[in-house]
Amino acid sequence: MPTDPTQMAQVAHDMSLWGLFWQAHIVVKLVMVGLVGASVWCWAIIIDKTLLFSRTRRSMDRFEEVFWSGQSLEELYRSLAERPNTGLAALFVAAMREWKRSFEGGGRSVASLSQRIDKVLDVTIQREVERLDSKLLVLASIGSAGPYIGLFGTVWGIMTSFTAIAASKNTSLAVVAPGIAEALFATAIGLFAAIPAVLAYNKLQSEVSRAQSRLEGFADEFSAILSRQIDERIAHAA
Repeated sequence: MPTDPTQMAQVAHDMSLWGLFWQAHIVVKLVMVGLVGASVWCWAIIIDKTLLFSRTRRSMDRFEEVFWSGQSLEELYRSLAERPNTGLAALFVAAMREWKRSFEGGGRSVASLSQRIDKVLDVTIQREVERLDSKLLVLASIGSAGPYIGLFGTVWGIMTSFTAIAASKNTSLAVVAPGIAEALFATAIGLFAAIPAVLAYNKLQSEVSRAQSRLEGFADEFSAILSRQIDERIAHAA
């Protein structure tokens, strides 16, 4: 930062955002660049997660439409088993795979099949939730730390500005204002990064909760369907 009064007066004429950045102390510049990078990272996550949740909802809607259409479970399983699945389809395939393993093994472990299917469904739900929830911690971290990082840049910039003012022995507004504006710019960038991150984190977490509730609801319904079939098979075998 310039310390000569004449230089500071010249700098004061450039109050554009680029000018405020370029005139700032190197530490403040690093803070600003880091916050801008964090903001870009946040928006990349926000866009990626928004598209992911949109695809997941459409996939769940399509699967439920097919599942409740009356199609045979065996036919549906064969159409899904050979390809990667997510959401409700992943739950269905995992449960049906455990079902078929038990009966293809001669049916000796049918008695505990219902409990095993429930465990498989629980593990699959956990994996799906982890997939949907991944990277959201980044948004929470930037949302909580961003303002403080920006404040650090502001404090550093104000300290540097006051040091320069003391060295120049000039306290006119034309000398003081640019340094203060440069310092406050760091806080503004911190808020610019943090506010969208916090809002997006809350919104996306609610999306995760809704998806988890939908997965758990389907798991309960499908587990009940399979349990009834297990009971029927045991009754026929007896």
